[in-house]
Order: sequence, then C-alpha cells, then structure tokens
Amino acid sequence: MRAWFCLFVILRILQPELLPGQNLDIRWLDRVNSPANPRWDKAWQGVSNSMAPVSLVTPLALFTVGKIQHDPALLSRSYEAGASFLLSTTLTMALKVSIRRPRPFVTYPDRITRKGHGGSFSFPSGHTAAAFSTATSLSLAYPKWYVIAPSYLYAGAVAWSRMYLGVHYPSDLLGGILVGVGSSLLAFQVGKWIRR
Repeated sequence: MRAWFCLFVILRILQPELLPGQNLDIRWLDRVNSPANPRWDKAWQGVSNSMAPVSLVTPLALFTVGKIQHDPALLSRSYEAGASFLLSTTLTMALKVSIRRPRPFVTYPDRITRKGHGGSFSFPSGHTAAAFSTATSLSLAYPKWYVIAPSYLYAGAVAWSRMYLGVHYPSDLLGGILVGVGSSLLAFQVGKWIRR
C-alpha cells in the first residue's frame, strides 16, 4: 500500500497544474535557466552533447582493455556497463511515454528559455540517466577515488546542463539519477549471479 501511495505522490508532483509542490521545481529551474548567454549556452550544450559518445565508448573501452589485459573480470564489467546503458535508456523511454510530462519550456514559455535540444517528454532525464549509469558502471569497474570522483562530477555536469538549457526540471534529473544508478547496480548484480 505504501508503494502505491508513494507512486501517487510522485505522479502528482509531476503534474504542474495539480500540486503547488511543483512551484519549488520551477523556481529552482528558473534560477538555473538564466537568460541566454552565447558563450555559456554553447559550453553547456557541449557538455550535454558529449553524453552519448561517452556513454557508448565506456563499455567499448572497458571491453578493449579487458581483452588486451586478458582480464575476464573487466570483460564482465564491460558487458554490465553496456547492459546498464541499454536498460537505463529503455526504462527512460518507457517512463517518458507513460508519464508524458511536458517539457518546462512548453509549460512555462514565459519563464523558461529553451537553449538546448529536448525530445517529446520531460520525465525522467535520459541524458542524466545515461550519464549516471556510465559513472556508476565505471565506479564499479574501477572502485578508486580518482575514477569515482571525476565520473560523478561529469554525470553531475551533464545533469546540470539539462536544467541550464531549460529542457528538464530538477525532479526530472532526480528521476534520471535513480534510473541510471539503479540500472547499473542491477546490471552489476545480474552479472554476479551469472558468474556464480
């Protein structure tokens, strides 16, 4: 019963016309999505655009290094990273189509400046999900601070860029983080079960 109640509350928050709690979401976004600044807009768009190549190259790089070093554990991590990326992308698309939350620049055209590219629906952020899936996969493959810190800093920058560009609410980013980290942890756990 609690799970259904939590789901109900989350869905209500995602519908801006139904709950005043959405005001916090839009106020925070309004502060981040400042007026257009060509230099910063281009930089943050670059960070946002880098997500796909980084997320696709990471499993391939892990696989290549695993093959070169003849490291079966690293090869397994490469499969898990690829599965995590595919799972996070699939879950993100399914949630977007199910929830159908409009983009912030559509709902608030007078407050939010669209400075970047955004598809049809807003929740959750696919860029954020993929970035955090990749960061978690890398952190599980190389559990060292000098891998973990830059990985999550990069994922955080991707998430921030989506708000700065006016294409996602803060709650979209939170949803993307949960999907991305959850997908990676699930892929890692399934990998452990398979190896047993």
